[in-house]
Amino acid sequence: MHVNIISYMGLLNTILNLIFPVSCLSCGRAGADLCAECLLASPGAERECAEWIFPLFDYRHPKVKDALWLLKYKGRKRLARVFAEVLYGRMLEELSDLGVMENFREALLVPIPLSGSRLRERGFNQALLLCEHLVALDNNQNFRLEKNVLIKPKETEHQAKIEDRQKRLKNIVGSFSVKNLELIKKKNIILIDDITTTGATLHEAKKVLRAAGARKVVAFTVAH
Repeated sequence: MHVNIISYMGLLNTILNLIFPVSCLSCGRAGADLCAECLLASPGAERECAEWIFPLFDYRHPKVKDALWLLKYKGRKRLARVFAEVLYGRMLEELSDLGVMENFREALLVPIPLSGSRLRERGFNQALLLCEHLVALDNNQNFRLEKNVLIKPKETEHQAKIEDRQKRLKNIVGSFSVKNLELIKKKNIILIDDITTTGATLHEAKKVLRAAGARKVVAFTVAH
């Protein structure tokens, strides 16, 4: 079903590109808001983060930051496909090592959720978009999408507006919960989000999932 959705989105984007031509933020090439070649040429994430979190790019790089802002706040959903294509390659590398070293197999792909009010305000969850493109690329070979386990019933202040790490941690504590517990019992979990800054959101999500019985939790993000 996800493959059909992605195919439909691809056709729709093609039609939209004919009506409203777009070009790469970096090189100016027609057809994409940011092409995969320019994204791959962006600086990798260098700032320290937890060893179980795998970010790809440095969020301080202007083109990466601009592209994520366009996706998240301007509804440029087609950027999710480009991010997912690059993210998928990195995931395969890390999952290969995790499979051998820690028996991390048959994982569930879980997007960081938005609260109901935030979802209504934005109209979509960028983490879920990334996941849908990732499962289309993977075709259930390494993981499968599970979007009905981690939820965010509690509204919180935007993490991006809080600079202090301790305040971020306090802000996010208790905001996530798990439903359908039987789906994650003893399962390996891959959390997906667009950006990690202090890691407070991912740490809280991991804590809740582990408390609910998940075996091991790792996370991949586009930028840090």
